[in-house]
Amino acid sequence: MAHVSRDDLFARTARRRGDFVFDESVAAVFDDMLERSVPFYVEQQAMIAELAHRHWRHGTLVVDLGCSTGTTLVSVCTGLSDARAVGVDNSEAMLERARTVVAHAGLDDRIDLVEADLDRGIADLELYAASVVTICWTLQFLAPDRRRALLREVYDLLVPGGALVLTEKVAPADAPTLDLYTDLYYEFKRRNGYSQTEIARKREALEGVLVPSTIDGNLELLRRAGFQSPSTFFQWYPFAAFLAVKPQA
Repeated sequence: MAHVSRDDLFARTARRRGDFVFDESVAAVFDDMLERSVPFYVEQQAMIAELAHRHWRHGTLVVDLGCSTGTTLVSVCTGLSDARAVGVDNSEAMLERARTVVAHAGLDDRIDLVEADLDRGIADLELYAASVVTICWTLQFLAPDRRRALLREVYDLLVPGGALVLTEKVAPADAPTLDLYTDLYYEFKRRNGYSQTEIARKREALEGVLVPSTIDGNLELLRRAGFQSPSTFFQWYPFAAFLAVKPQA
């Protein structure tokens, strides 16, 4: 793995409400940010790779929408010796980091990286049949009214039997549970070395930028996109992961 810098972004600077952007400063610390901010991050990456390996078919693509620094793509493709993959992200800073990560893993001949805004969909990207699509901690950053359209495009991109793996921060439906899960999540972040100031500053910067849905809301979006029996394969307080398989023809 390429060198990972420690995330002290919000210890050094405060950003205005709703001012979180995936710029060079975030890209430089993003991998450490995820490992210290996403519960069971390493285990979730392993699960994503396992599910991808079970569903991938020769001659089809692996597609990671919101690929950020390329970590998931590398994790998945490392165990698939002849798989071709495409990573899509709207941040050139993230893609520049991803190029380094992919090259360091020796996978730059099999992984293409594309800059595109997922809010505008993927229909113009000229992707062909995929058997695995991953959307990791990304759908939550899209405008809520655009999420169903993107998931429908993913459904159409998948071959029969292909799988979408979706990981998200989620919001409980009732306020008391939301407050409890939020408190427990912030305790988790403090255990991982974040100060109360860092937590508060990041929360303010993300307000209105990261808009989570409920678990039921995500499952309903997947069903409306065409997936018949989406399921939850991981949950830790306000984080969940979903598997949705396109029915066989």
